[in-house]
Amino acid sequence: MRVLEGQGVTKWFGGRKAVDNVDFDVEQGEILGLIGPNGAGKTTLFNLISGAIPLDSGVINYEGKKISGLKPFSICHMGLGRTFQTAKNFPDLTVYENVLMGATFGKKRIPEREAEEITRSVLDFVGLSDSAGKSMKDITLAFQKRVEVARAMATRPKLLMLDEMMAGLNPTEVGEAMELVSRIRDSGVTIVMIEHVMKAIMSMCDRILVLHHGQKIAEGTPEQIATSPVVIEVYLGE
Repeated sequence: MRVLEGQGVTKWFGGRKAVDNVDFDVEQGEILGLIGPNGAGKTTLFNLISGAIPLDSGVINYEGKKISGLKPFSICHMGLGRTFQTAKNFPDLTVYENVLMGATFGKKRIPEREAEEITRSVLDFVGLSDSAGKSMKDITLAFQKRVEVARAMATRPKLLMLDEMMAGLNPTEVGEAMELVSRIRDSGVTIVMIEHVMKAIMSMCDRILVLHHGQKIAEGTPEQIATSPVVIEVYLGE
């Protein structure tokens, strides 16, 4: 079943089209990869889907309902979670408190005990239980990124958008991040991921969408993308 769909999605910044008439769709339960050179429009597309910035034209639907034009908190409450290219954690709070904010986000009357149970469950799921009491200033980059994933998961998303979760990680940390993404998908969450780590993209994604100068230049299975002459020319290289 198609859970997310965009038609003619376009965004201008000044005289430049950052996203240029892009059509896309996401099937329930899949991992969709979004790749392309720096400046291709990938994060801008995430910002448009999540409501962080408005579309100039086009429409985005989630579960058959139009979400383009809604506020970010409304889109999150409908079941779309996201992380950011640079981790946007709260540095003066603990790991536990950061994730608790996701569990209580926008919920007017969620019982404190329920929020705490969600937080503990998510911390255990992502492997951060032992670090729950640590300050964000005292944990590694890999754990910073994991906390952000945990906070997004604490909002109980049905679809999770991951923006370069593996950037800056060493090979061991990349492997651990890949394992976490697989467990998230296995838990029933659909995933859209922006990533430059081709090992992850090619081994984990069911489909891949390629952007270049804001335009969709290719879409297909990892095998199709890996052998696409246009993708090799503009992004993958020989």
